[in-house]
Amino acid sequence: MISGIATLLRLSLLTIALSAPAAAEPFLPTDDAQVVERLPDRSAFEYRDLKRLRARAISEPGNVDAAVALADAYYGISRRQGDPRYLGYAQAALTPWWKDPDAPSAVLVVRATILQSNHEFPGALADLDKVIAREPDNARAILVRATVLTVQGKYDKALADCSNLQGVAGDTYVLACVASIAAATGKANAAEAALKDRLSALPEAALDVRAWIESLLGEIAQRAGDPEADVHFRAALAADPSDLYTIGAYSDWLLEQNRAGEVIPLVEEEQRVDGLLLRLALAQKALRLPEADTTVATLRARFDSSRARGDIVHRREEARFQLMLNDDAKAALRLAQDNWNVQREPADLRILVEAAHATADIATLETVRQWLAETKLEYSAVAKLVNAEGASR
Repeated sequence: MISGIATLLRLSLLTIALSAPAAAEPFLPTDDAQVVERLPDRSAFEYRDLKRLRARAISEPGNVDAAVALADAYYGISRRQGDPRYLGYAQAALTPWWKDPDAPSAVLVVRATILQSNHEFPGALADLDKVIAREPDNARAILVRATVLTVQGKYDKALADCSNLQGVAGDTYVLACVASIAAATGKANAAEAALKDRLSALPEAALDVRAWIESLLGEIAQRAGDPEADVHFRAALAADPSDLYTIGAYSDWLLEQNRAGEVIPLVEEEQRVDGLLLRLALAQKALRLPEADTTVATLRARFDSSRARGDIVHRREEARFQLMLNDDAKAALRLAQDNWNVQREPADLRILVEAAHATADIATLETVRQWLAETKLEYSAVAKLVNAEGASR
């Protein structure tokens, strides 16, 4: 019913945190054998299809369907490859309508998808509201709006959109929408049971949906401190070895378990993605590898460049960098607070409480405590830090 809706679930709902690299200072390798970047296989189907879509868009200027199909293809590559250039290409494909407040609905949905990738949530919601007012059964618009509202922590509104998917989207996608919210609002066990039940009913060939569900189950188990997280993350990567979000989430789990050596082979070929370069630096530091200094310097240059452009996409990752690699807890706290004002996923809460704990910021710790009480989020590592600070007062 909706083209690529399973991909949209995983890319929109799960990968907002994984940003591609900012433009950094030129990097000069010190060794001729050093791999700077591994280019994607341009013979793959998605690139061959892209050539066809580009040709159609060029030959049919003003054709909304052709432009939207091309923009969608660019967006998909941007998220799968972690390459921000393709996000820019997606926007360029919509140039005739990019600033048109009354653009066709198909354009508005893709425009909103691009905007939410850049954390421009108010603009994305404005476009989606307009589409849904025109077309109350537009499943993709409803799903993307639910995604944005979930990322903002507006769970009641997001859940209403999940309910509105009933009858216009497949049951699996409705479940995924609801389970993502349930897992963040005190119903993790119910969400886990429902997801496992659906997983058992999926055909083996449904790799994309299977990977998404296993990844979400891994996150639920990770927040609970359950070793089963390892099983789910491995299953997710078996279904989709190239999923950048799951690679990042599993790397975090491995770092928590003092298994930094297993992180490096997961991320070392994905250094173009800031979030994964961060995990590489954390693993190298944990292992006391000499190359950690170079990786940290590269990250610092990227964040400096991002900040100079006014980019807000990287704040969560930069907060972790400042706290864990740059020994600047106060800078980490400022970034984590700014990030929290934009998006409120469990990972955003974790860096917020870690930075607040490191700086003994009582007001911010109280903010975290109130969020846990209001949402009933079950996150053992966050609760431990809040309770530890409370016990010391």
